[in-house]
Amino acid sequence: MNKENFIKAIQELREKSKKRNFSQTFDLIINLKDLDLKKTDNQIETWVQIPYSKGKPTKIGCLIGPELKEAAAGTCNTIIMQDDFPTYAKDKKKTKKLADDHDFFIGQANIMPDIAKNFGRILGTRGKMPNPKAGCVVPPNANLKPLAEKLKKTIKLKAKIQPTIKCTIGKEDMKDEEIAENVFTIYNQLIHTLPKEKNNIKNVMIKLTMGKPVKITEK
Repeated sequence: MNKENFIKAIQELREKSKKRNFSQTFDLIINLKDLDLKKTDNQIETWVQIPYSKGKPTKIGCLIGPELKEAAAGTCNTIIMQDDFPTYAKDKKKTKKLADDHDFFIGQANIMPDIAKNFGRILGTRGKMPNPKAGCVVPPNANLKPLAEKLKKTIKLKAKIQPTIKCTIGKEDMKDEEIAENVFTIYNQLIHTLPKEKNNIKNVMIKLTMGKPVKITEK
């Protein structure tokens, strides 16, 4: 598929959509096929950095020691110091709310065992533990600002149980070309993670918050 295929689908979606009194988000749905997700090798978990906004704010939590306190100030939405970890371990509701309220968590590398001990049970089941593949496990002397800026345009693609990937790719008030560029970037990176590349894609659709999906075709 090329960018024109995506632009046509976006334009069709706009034409069919009723006017709302708020700016809807564009969501991407990619259905996969011929993948046995019971096999770990076939499960999808990858991170894509898109060129434009994903349409909603990204909330970042920091799980750190005193070394990164200054670097995290003004960079992360929530900062949790190592001394406060036990209060979260004792309060599951508090930890669940923390997990639900944030998109990514940055963890300080040398205290990752402590992070896993206190947060792993809840963040792990939600796929939100600090992940080195996403650049979210950092040394005690890290500059967090570039990482936070990168995460604002990072989308996690995941398919471990159901053969479907869903993610938000933009907002109604963005230009068609910007949304299409985001989709094109995601699609291209995803196919390179699939065993049979394009042959593992069943179909690709986009939708607005309140609308029905439109299938993207190569015609």
